Amino acid sequence: MNEKINQKTDRIQKIIEKYNKVVKLDIEAKRKKTKRAYGGVIRAEKGRLVEDIGKSIIQISWENISQNPDRIKILGKRFKIPIREEYIERLKNEEIRRYIQQNIDKFYYSYKPDITVFVDDKIALVMECKAYTENAMLKRVLVDFTLLKSLYPNIGFVLLQLESQLGGDYSEYTLGKFGSPSTHTLLSYFDIELHTITLLEGERKVDKPIHKKEFFKPLKRENLEKAIKVISDILKDRVEEL
Repeated sequence: MNEKINQKTDRIQKIIEKYNKVVKLDIEAKRKKTKRAYGGVIRAEKGRLVEDIGKSIIQISWENISQNPDRIKILGKRFKIPIREEYIERLKNEEIRRYIQQNIDKFYYSYKPDITVFVDDKIALVMECKAYTENAMLKRVLVDFTLLKSLYPNIGFVLLQLESQLGGDYSEYTLGKFGSPSTHTLLSYFDIELHTITLLEGERKVDKPIHKKEFFKPLKRENLEKAIKVISDILKDRVEEL
């Protein structure tokens, strides 16, 4: 048992070490080696980092609930959300309606979550990974999740972010305690049980980027442990339903 705890602790430490390396060293080093715009390099590196952290959290969470590793797959899958028949039927222009019906296979919305988790080849959880989120970005996430829920109504929905710009106390607590008025208002319009996980403390400040030495924020073990607990609970629920 102690050996298992130590292995999990070591993996959490590896996540922290990777975060430190990417944020403290890799971002600036890659920026100097490329002709790409500064902002683009930062977004790409932080985006990859959060996805890597998300995958590691999911793997540790799965082991946390003592499940067979062969049952789980962590993929980047693209989904085709089909056009709704009700929409076609209420079109007043008969020519347009007929055209859509004749070319129905082309009418879909393509959506690829950052991470899709399969258990026994069935979708269990999707995760969007962000360097930070503000409410305009959250609105897009909620729309995408709602579209996907129309196909898979019982999966878990997770937003994993390094920093929060949602307002309220999302930047004070890993899971948010009271949230924020604007975020709750948005959530009230969508039938999505969203699990929002914030890894770093302190509201995101545009003029204080964490890849700058003077504004660096540590990734704390306790925050990762809370994130692992949330994902473990979601996966446990999904396994019981499958």
